[in-house]
Amino acid sequence: MVSIKGRRKRLTTGAVAVAAAGIALGAIALGGTASATGTTEAADSGQHAKPTVVLEHGAFADGSSWNGVIADLRADGYPVVAAANPLRGPASDAAALRTVLDHVKGPKIVVGHSYGGNVISEAATDDPDVKALVYVAAFLPAPGESALELTGKFPGSTLPDALDPVTYQQADGSTATDLYIQQDKFRHQFAADVPAKQTALMAAGQRPVSQAALEEKATTAAWKTKPSWAVVTTKDLNIPVAVQRFMTKRAHSHTTEVAASHSVAVSHPRLVADVIERAVHATVR
Repeated sequence: MVSIKGRRKRLTTGAVAVAAAGIALGAIALGGTASATGTTEAADSGQHAKPTVVLEHGAFADGSSWNGVIADLRADGYPVVAAANPLRGPASDAAALRTVLDHVKGPKIVVGHSYGGNVISEAATDDPDVKALVYVAAFLPAPGESALELTGKFPGSTLPDALDPVTYQQADGSTATDLYIQQDKFRHQFAADVPAKQTALMAAGQRPVSQAALEEKATTAAWKTKPSWAVVTTKDLNIPVAVQRFMTKRAHSHTTEVAASHSVAVSHPRLVADVIERAVHATVR
């Protein structure tokens, strides 16, 4: 396990890419960087093309939460796709992610943040082109476990008191509940090491997760058959560090710890990109 404390950043030049993914249509692109074959347009002559990095965001976030990581990976020559996570349930969200994985040809490294870990664990199980998994302050559920169950396995999460539940009627007449984080509690709960102006934007643009999604039990676990890397956040108020350590130890993940909030991809993008690149170097030849 690598232990890293404090903030570690490297400023990158160039514009920060805005991530986009059309889940329903399976149409995905980032500034023309990734082609349908998973190669880069600017690949060095005579060198093997780098694998595509597919990023899956978690609850209370969207694809823009990966912007800093995308910028660093692109600067290092990697094609990147940030998928849009519907946040409705692991099974249906995994089916949506598989449309992206099927569209991007060639070797892939799949990365999940938070609840996105549930999704990649299911979506990547039977995909031979997924060479490694990277979990970023994420869930690594075993079959039969839910995100809600794992969150409460050890004390430390203050998320329940920060939630803003919204119950609504569905088309069939049944009711469902979406969960937001209260905007005035968002920075403390979710992104304490991110500047206040930035977290205000993140809070306003957060996407809700279905309560049912956090209660839905996993049916498969790709980490049982694929090598995994993990970023464990020791200042996390959403997923307690003890929970993260339990899951990553069980999965035999190559683990990096950092004194960061749950929004580590925003506050420490270079560190996250470095972990992803270590997964590439260890698994893709």
